[in-house]
Amino acid sequence: MFTVKFVGGAKKSFPDEQLKIDKSDISIQELITILTELKSKDTPELDTDNVLIAINGADSSAMDGKSTIIKDNDLVSIIPIIHGGASKRLTFEFSKKQIQVIEIKGQESINVKFIDDLRIKYPKILIQAVSSNFILNKYHLKKIVSLSIESQKNNVLLSNKLETDILMRFALTTQISDAIKNVGIKSKTNFILIAIGNKKILDLLYAELKPLSVNLFIKNNEQYLKKHFKITKKHFDSIYSKNPLADILVEKAAVLF
Repeated sequence: MFTVKFVGGAKKSFPDEQLKIDKSDISIQELITILTELKSKDTPELDTDNVLIAINGADSSAMDGKSTIIKDNDLVSIIPIIHGGASKRLTFEFSKKQIQVIEIKGQESINVKFIDDLRIKYPKILIQAVSSNFILNKYHLKKIVSLSIESQKNNVLLSNKLETDILMRFALTTQISDAIKNVGIKSKTNFILIAIGNKKILDLLYAELKPLSVNLFIKNNEQYLKKHFKITKKHFDSIYSKNPLADILVEKAAVLF
């Protein structure tokens, strides 16, 4: 037997905050099937593609993803990644942190100094810029950012700064210099700006940058990412997912040490 704990919006899908499952040695994928069968039809749907599933406080993405085996007496936490926003801005909440994402059109005048100046102007929010080429879609982005925040909570950041950890996990490297070189901001290249902080200040930042922004996730980076990270058909065949490439990238990011 093990316990499933529903966090945040996930509690709306089930009558109780915790649920005892009289099974053991089953996979997370099998648990998802069980929860789908147990959920009442008159309660909100549980979006299993937009949740972080932790076992005893550790993100399952850092284990075997949906193939991770749940043992007797484990505590499984279902944590929704809440999101919203228009096509030029994505906002979501994770672990009580407000996250805002916008895409900035690359220009010759926009470089690393541009980001440094924003950090000086908005010292109360965390800001990171990631080349648009290295983000597959919003699912991929939310999973990586959530993974970094969970790593901070568990004191296992790849660097001493959350924003650097985010960059390194998108780059799939433990070397800060390599992450900056490959995934960091480049002149004339679109980039995704990730900001974490107070909603009012995030709104001010968006108002300032909106004239420079473009619609999010328009470009299809699938082939580029598969080639850059050498993702093969064998990798795809080894994973069961609606978002196989994103989950492969997240799994690789989760096991960086």
